[in-house]
Amino acid sequence: MAAKTNKLRVIPLGGLGEIGKNMTVYEFGKDMIVVDCGMGFPDTDMYGIDAVIPDITYLEENASRIRGIFITHGHEDHIGAVPYVLKKINPPIYTTRLTAGLIKLKLEEHHLVKQARLNVVEAGESVKAGCFNVEFIHINHSIADAVAFAIKTPIGTLIQTGDFKIDVTPVAGGMADLVRLGQLGSEGVLALLPDSTNVERPGHSESERSVGEKFDELFKDTDKRIIVTTFASNIDRIQQIINSAAKYKRKVGITGRSMENIMRVSTELGYMKVPAGVLVDMDKIKTVPKNKTVIITTGSQGEEMSALHRMAFSEHKQINIDARDLVIMSSSAIPGNELTISRVIDELFAKGAEVIYGKGSHLHVSGHACQEELKMMIALTRPQYVIPLHGETRMLHKHAKLARDMGIDPRNILVSNIGHIIELTPKSIRENGEVTAGRVLVDGSGVGDVGSVVLRDRKHLADEGMIVVIMTMSGETGAPVSEPEIITRGFVYIKESDELMGEMRRVVNESLRACERQHTTDWSTIKAKVKGNLSGYLYKSIRRSPMILPVIIEV
Repeated sequence: MAAKTNKLRVIPLGGLGEIGKNMTVYEFGKDMIVVDCGMGFPDTDMYGIDAVIPDITYLEENASRIRGIFITHGHEDHIGAVPYVLKKINPPIYTTRLTAGLIKLKLEEHHLVKQARLNVVEAGESVKAGCFNVEFIHINHSIADAVAFAIKTPIGTLIQTGDFKIDVTPVAGGMADLVRLGQLGSEGVLALLPDSTNVERPGHSESERSVGEKFDELFKDTDKRIIVTTFASNIDRIQQIINSAAKYKRKVGITGRSMENIMRVSTELGYMKVPAGVLVDMDKIKTVPKNKTVIITTGSQGEEMSALHRMAFSEHKQINIDARDLVIMSSSAIPGNELTISRVIDELFAKGAEVIYGKGSHLHVSGHACQEELKMMIALTRPQYVIPLHGETRMLHKHAKLARDMGIDPRNILVSNIGHIIELTPKSIRENGEVTAGRVLVDGSGVGDVGSVVLRDRKHLADEGMIVVIMTMSGETGAPVSEPEIITRGFVYIKESDELMGEMRRVVNESLRACERQHTTDWSTIKAKVKGNLSGYLYKSIRRSPMILPVIIEV
């Protein structure tokens, strides 16, 4: 149902109360637009899950009203869900050149390039989408071509910052367009929807250029082979690594699929400039002396299939780690990845490598605004209302306090959650109803077919293991015709647990005899009896609760 024509509705479908999965819907009258289309990373208890995307049921129900999807930048938490969404709905997509190039890579993997309507827009330009007019505003972030949006509606202008920082000495692309943000503030901003990721950090974020200076120091003072891992999307960081390598007459090899893809797209589009003769194919890297090479690799989060992980565990085809290597971890840990990163670092140390990592290394700076920059954004735009986005619940509330400290009326600040409808007029802001929202789990090629029940079973299997009890029963008498067979996975090693296995067979046999005495011939009842008795015995004797699957073979 369309909203009343004097009210604007803002509906976050992701990115509130969580990190990632960013997606926000704007709705006025018969028109809707969507900002960002991101994925989230699975929690540690989401066994086998590859990605988490927003539930877009509401968008599917209103597909004819969607005038466009607008993407702020090319990080996975803002573009990762695009292929999955385009399989359900197909509105035009508007974004900047680099982001469009990265989206195209994803669409190629999913064979969706021909059907997608991908439109490139430069910072400073605007797009008319129904009753909305969306202006692209250049901002700084840890990936090139990032923009904020000034969304002009019939009742006022809203600014959604996307992920941003204020970098006065950026490596490329120029400083954020603070002048335009200030102009919009002077003209009047109805609502600001800012990034909350770094709201807990005081002060200012450091300039990306400072990382380049640190690379120069390290490259100058070592005669080891240098291996650097960073986020593949951080083109400015990669550019600085290449610059330092060229300065100290080193050749550069690139390894890792996402790193190779980013290099290809960014160089083709002119966002990265590689001096002639610096890049070397990984198949030929061994022909270059070790102390004259730099390897740029994926694996900053310790991902199991990443190139750095394979190097650390001696599984990489071209690189063997030893004491002649300096490994630089130029990244921060995404929450939840600390353990996997530590394992890789430990293995690198075990192989004799020198490893530089952690906050004290000064080899990573955040792409997100800290408190003083967030205050500056509020001061520049002077919004009537503030709706914090992109953060876990505590971050949103801290952002709300920061806005209050900046003089915003507490009644004009709204901390919301995904699926909640935020209703705006020139004189009011409130939550008014909900739409379907949540998470959809991606497992291989399956989207949404793994739910809470399957996850619970996977967790059970991972925590306790599984026992399969195979019983061969007579179809005529219902009596067992042979000894039950017991198969375990992730529970105990059978050869070392003969006594326990014997006891389990005893419990199964006693259960079957009890069913015979009671003249029970229903297979379901017999399986339930065996499962219940065996489960009770195992918990009482060894305090474990494996998944038990009774199977009856009728002969």
